[in-house]
Amino acid sequence: MTGQDLSRLKIDKSAIQMRQAKRGRGLLAGLAAFLLLMLVLYISGVFSKTYTVRVSSVTIMYPSQALSVLSASGYVVAQKKSAVSSKITGKLVSLMVEEGSKVRKGQVIARLDDSDLIAAKDQAEANLKTARFNLDDAQAGLYDARLTFKRNSELLKKNLIARADYDTAFANYRKALAGVDAAKSIISADEAAVRYAAVQIGYTYIRAPFDAVVLTKNADIGDIITPIGAASNVQASVVSIADMNSLQVEADVSESGIEKIWKGQPCDIELDALPGVHFRGQVHMIVPTADKTKATVTVKVKFLRRDIRVLPEMSARVAFLSRAVSRAEEKPRVVIDPASVLLKKDGSSAVFLMREGRAIDTRVVTDGKMGDMLIVTSGVSPGDMIVVNPPAGLKNGSRIKSAS
Repeated sequence: MTGQDLSRLKIDKSAIQMRQAKRGRGLLAGLAAFLLLMLVLYISGVFSKTYTVRVSSVTIMYPSQALSVLSASGYVVAQKKSAVSSKITGKLVSLMVEEGSKVRKGQVIARLDDSDLIAAKDQAEANLKTARFNLDDAQAGLYDARLTFKRNSELLKKNLIARADYDTAFANYRKALAGVDAAKSIISADEAAVRYAAVQIGYTYIRAPFDAVVLTKNADIGDIITPIGAASNVQASVVSIADMNSLQVEADVSESGIEKIWKGQPCDIELDALPGVHFRGQVHMIVPTADKTKATVTVKVKFLRRDIRVLPEMSARVAFLSRAVSRAEEKPRVVIDPASVLLKKDGSSAVFLMREGRAIDTRVVTDGKMGDMLIVTSGVSPGDMIVVNPPAGLKNGSRIKSAS
């Protein structure tokens, strides 16, 4: 029993050796994985130098921008506009237009209540009819007075009547003549009253004074319209209209730069409401007065081509050009900072693009300069970030970060 128990107390060296061998293999595997990770990180550039660089964006530039000698801001203003009202006071009973409606010259756009004016016209016509009857009566009396006067004239020559009877007949004749003239004058006055009433009725129809577009509606059905809108419960105008063909940009130009502007000067117009859209313009007028509070002079610039997207009161920027832009120069160009271009040994040009913190060597094709910028026809796109003045040692794949 004792011998058997002692044999069980012997150490199994083979098991220990196996555990040591497994531990060794694990360390070797871990070391290999670590070395492999370091190799991957080295290849990926984690341990490489990070360059701090200045970058600029690839942009779109219009040729007109390079020809600009001066720029100014302003607003689109209709040179032909009107607050349409009536010549008489009345209640608005009909409105045929709304904002945005196109109207033609003479078109009825609203109507006032005309019931009292129609009644006045009816009264004037009745008075005229009465006056014409009175004229007929006066002419009949004149006829009778003329016959009596002629008869008494013949009898007086024969000494058959007294001189007093002749004088009475003559006076009655003159009175009859005056009565006819008075009746005719009353008819003329009544005819004028009828015409006046008709004109007043015509004023209840509010018409467009010229071809235009309705900008705002200033009154509603039931409002009292008057030429002088002094009271709080009346309106001075029904609608506001503008001739869209008369739209111009009124730009405020600094007094110090006004000498660079001349009538007929070509311009490039941009509207905040239509970013990226350029309109060709021309100086129409330099207003011959200055604003002393702003030290500016108003310059009116007309659009050379009408565009339905241009609306009154839009804010605008005007570039005054040194010369007119040709049709070939109307298209925008892709431009970059010339300092970002590297000249390769084979003669082609290249830039370093910044993408995900890396410098990407990219070939580009250039086509001259536009002002201080370089025109690029291929290789980059608007919005790309390129390295300006690449530092020595920068290469494809180098880690970079922007200085800003």
